[in-house]
Amino acid sequence: MLHLLSGHGGPGFEEAVASKVRTAFSEYTSEIRTDTLGNVIATVHGFGGKSAPSIMLSAHMDEIALVVTKIEAGGFLRVAQSGGFDPRTLVGQEVVVHSRETLRGVIGSKPPHLTSPEERKKAAPLEDLYIDVAMAEERVRSLVRVGDRVTLHRETMELLNHRVSGKALDNRTSIAIILETLKYLQGLKHQADVIAVASVQEEVGMRGAATAAYGVNPDIAIAIDVTFADMPGQDPDESFKLGAGPAVSFGPNIHPKVFRGLRDTADKNGIPYQLELSQGPTGTDGAAFQIARRGLATGVIGIAIRYMHCSVETGSYDDIVSCGRLLAHYIASITTEDVEGLSCY
Repeated sequence: MLHLLSGHGGPGFEEAVASKVRTAFSEYTSEIRTDTLGNVIATVHGFGGKSAPSIMLSAHMDEIALVVTKIEAGGFLRVAQSGGFDPRTLVGQEVVVHSRETLRGVIGSKPPHLTSPEERKKAAPLEDLYIDVAMAEERVRSLVRVGDRVTLHRETMELLNHRVSGKALDNRTSIAIILETLKYLQGLKHQADVIAVASVQEEVGMRGAATAAYGVNPDIAIAIDVTFADMPGQDPDESFKLGAGPAVSFGPNIHPKVFRGLRDTADKNGIPYQLELSQGPTGTDGAAFQIARRGLATGVIGIAIRYMHCSVETGSYDDIVSCGRLLAHYIASITTEDVEGLSCY
C-alpha cells in the first residue's frame, strides 16, 4: 500500500498511479482494462457464469493537487487549486512540479519577521504562497508552463498501533481496501462477479465514477472512500474512531437493502464497524452511482482518517483489513435472488 500513497496522480493526470494500480490488480486477475476517461477496471469472475450477479467496488485514485497559474519574476510559481487543499497546511511543504521535466520545489511565504502584527494573526491565503524550484527564471520558463500540475512530496510514515500517515490516504487507502477484498475472496466461494474500479477525477466532481457506473452497469455499486476521524476539537457526532472498524453509511444516497446487507454481514462475522448517517449526497462516488442509467443499488463504506486534505493524513491498517474482510464476506453472500430483490426498494 505504501507505494500507492507516495505515488503522484492528481485529477486528470492519474497515469503514474494508475500504472501501480494495474500492477496490483494483476495479482488477482488478467482481465484489466482502462476506459476512455482513465478509470482502471478489473474483473474477477465468480462461479455464477453468465447469469452471475455483478458487484462493482470503486475507489478513486486521484489526489488533491495544485496547478501552475503564473511564473513570477525570479522563477517563482503561483498556483491554484485542483481539488481541495487547506491552504493553511501548505506553507513549508515539499512538492513535485510535473512539467517538461519533473521538478522538486518547496512552498514558501513571507517570513514572520517581515509581516505586520495583523498578518501574523491570519493564515496565508493560497494567492500569497509560491513555489520555489531553485532555478533561474529563464530555465524555469523553458520547463514550466501555465497549467502544469503540482503534487505534494511526502514519504509515508508508519506510526505506532498499526497507524500510517502520509499524503493521499484520501483515497489510496480505499484502493488498498479493494486489494484486501480481492485477497480475502480467494479463500471464499462467491457467485457474483466483482468489478474493481480505481476511478479518476473524484476530487473535481466524481467524473470517473459517472463514466464507470454507466459503462459497467453493475447490479450493485459500492463506493469506498474515507470519512472524518476523531481528534481534539472535533464534534463527536461528526467523527469516527480510528481502529474501530469501517464506517458503513446509510441515508438517502444508499439503497437500504445494500446497507442492511453490509451491516448484517458485519454482525454475522464479528467484524467491527461504525454507522455513518448521511442526510444527503455522501460526497463520494456513490452520489454518481445512485443516478447512473436507471439508478444503481448503491452502498458507501470506508475508513476514518485524521487531517483530511493535508500532507499528514492518518489512518489505521486495522480498519483497512476489517473493511476488506467485510466486503469480501458481503460479496460471498450475494446470490442472483438477492439481486432480483434489489429492484424492490
